[in-house]
Amino acid sequence: MPTVIDWCDETINPLGHGCYGTGTKEKPEVCPYCYAVKLARRNMRGCELCRQFIPHTHFEQLEKLRQWKKPKTIFVQSMGDLFHDDIPDEWIDEVFNACKSAYWHRYLFLTKNPKRYIELDKNNKLPLTDIFWFGTTITNSKSEYFYSVGYNHNTFLSIEPIQDNFEEIEDVYEHRFVDWIIIGAETGNRKNKIIPEKKWIENIIKTCRTRRVSVFMKKNLSEIWQEPLIQEYPWRKK
Repeated sequence: MPTVIDWCDETINPLGHGCYGTGTKEKPEVCPYCYAVKLARRNMRGCELCRQFIPHTHFEQLEKLRQWKKPKTIFVQSMGDLFHDDIPDEWIDEVFNACKSAYWHRYLFLTKNPKRYIELDKNNKLPLTDIFWFGTTITNSKSEYFYSVGYNHNTFLSIEPIQDNFEEIEDVYEHRFVDWIIIGAETGNRKNKIIPEKKWIENIIKTCRTRRVSVFMKKNLSEIWQEPLIQEYPWRKK
């Protein structure tokens, strides 16, 4: 079934519903604004580990890739983090191999742990292919992220939920390059939810225009932006 996420066509979750967050396998620390844990607790799956939000394998999800004959842009592991330190390399390899075998699709990966990308790349385990896009979720201008080295891997940032002013991000781009930036606000009714200012969004867009980086504004920014949303895809420029 098509996803409600507006920057992709489909999602798959080969690790089921589950994430250790910023913690460890022994002591998970799920992010306070996590939408995935809320969905998991609504019992969307008939799986106890999914309901408990514990990463595990549902590799049968990968069978969908070859069943979808029409090319799609697919967000892989939307309900967790495939690249957390406590996820085995073997699980990641299984996912990569399945994606590569269904080569007519485009795959978007997203993590809050970009150093895992770097470790995999050093060990020649991060595929260098035009159909893979490696993204980092960041929420503020101090966050670390994975960026292209020598314009090799396709990379992007998901700034969601945006939680501060990115006025200084232009200085970062002097030495770091990404191909795409997604911007979104926090959803839900969390008591301490941060509402982004329009100026924060303007600063990011200004930087994207200066660096010729594609930008995609999620629909949840409509009320703040109050102008037509910019929704660009970098692969359409190639």
